[in-house]
Amino acid sequence: MATDHVLTGSAPPGPSDTDAPPAPAPASATETPAAGAAGEAKRAGISRLPSLTGLRFLAALTVFVYHLSIPIPSLRLLADDRTEFRLYRWFDQAGGLGVSFFFVLSGFVLTWSARGNDTPAGFWRRRFVKVYPNYVVAWVLAMALFASDITSDGVALANLFMVQVWVPEYYTNFSVDPPSWSLGVEVVFYLCFPLLLAAFRRIDPRHLKYWIGGAVAAVWATPAVAYALFPATPLVPSGQNLPATAYWFTYVLPPVRMVDFALGILVALAVKHGRWRNIGMIPSFVLLGAGYWLTFHMPYFYGQRATMIIPIVLLIAAAATADVEGRFSLFRNRVMVWLGEISFAFYLLHYIVLVWLREQLGTRMFSDTAGFAIMAGAAVGTVALSWVLYRLVEVPLVRRFSRSRRAEHPDTVT
Repeated sequence: MATDHVLTGSAPPGPSDTDAPPAPAPASATETPAAGAAGEAKRAGISRLPSLTGLRFLAALTVFVYHLSIPIPSLRLLADDRTEFRLYRWFDQAGGLGVSFFFVLSGFVLTWSARGNDTPAGFWRRRFVKVYPNYVVAWVLAMALFASDITSDGVALANLFMVQVWVPEYYTNFSVDPPSWSLGVEVVFYLCFPLLLAAFRRIDPRHLKYWIGGAVAAVWATPAVAYALFPATPLVPSGQNLPATAYWFTYVLPPVRMVDFALGILVALAVKHGRWRNIGMIPSFVLLGAGYWLTFHMPYFYGQRATMIIPIVLLIAAAATADVEGRFSLFRNRVMVWLGEISFAFYLLHYIVLVWLREQLGTRMFSDTAGFAIMAGAAVGTVALSWVLYRLVEVPLVRRFSRSRRAEHPDTVT
């Protein structure tokens, strides 16, 4: 049963990217009055963007639902084929939605919280401490519970060192703990972020809209390039009629996905400079629903990113603006923020829980009522385990090691 666990086709998004309290953007001549002195004061009073933290969990949950809907032996719970395959049709692109949301969100939040006096080494240190310990715990759990019997030493090490995304090989990309592929992409984002931010800050704020438009155009161009240039065979081994190399190019390859991350940086700068026209969270959600509906009527690679990229950007900017301006947001309450804080652990652990649970249940399949109850229990159980990982690993290590001892004791003679 566990031999099929790699046939995921997607993965959850990246970890929490709030790296520091957001520094208030200086009011400039290019800012609108709403983003000037009043906007600066409001920014200064916000230590984080809590609505984006809450939305982070919803994005992770969409990927959880996607994995629940995949009709493969290592995950499937429902006995009724009609229900199982209907769910898969409905949620086939939910993983792509979650991943794209998190890649854009990473660029946005890291830009918003960037420290003016930070150094690349300091930034990389904080990212490493926040991401890698949780990642290693998930890697160990996956290897111990099911992956070691079906994973070569080379592939296991590639996962451990987060380089599995550089090989155009489906079983390598989605091996050990399959969701971890997106962390291999995020690491490249983090390495490039100081350089990208420095470069994008040099753009005249009045011209940011052209750069944002160019990034959106690049996202739409990616599937066109893939369909035009890559061979139609071999196909991905997930049963979908998709060319494997084109799939890797459009969905996994870090330089290609860097466009999503760069888009988040550009939009954050536009919001900070008052160069963003906010349409609000409700219209953004409506457009996101329309973009998801469009995925059912477009070639597959367009549905993975392109049809939803503009609504994703609009929603992230609208949620951030709601926090800055102190307007009502459903995602700023304590429960949603708490869920968002543990969402990185949730995303790393949820697939492991699903595969382990399926193995414990043996070959038995379930009615719709019983199956959905088991799914809900799996979600609750994963939340509980995520809280444990967050409290026992992520929080103490971030507190202890996110700053160097030299920074804590600048007068110490070495």
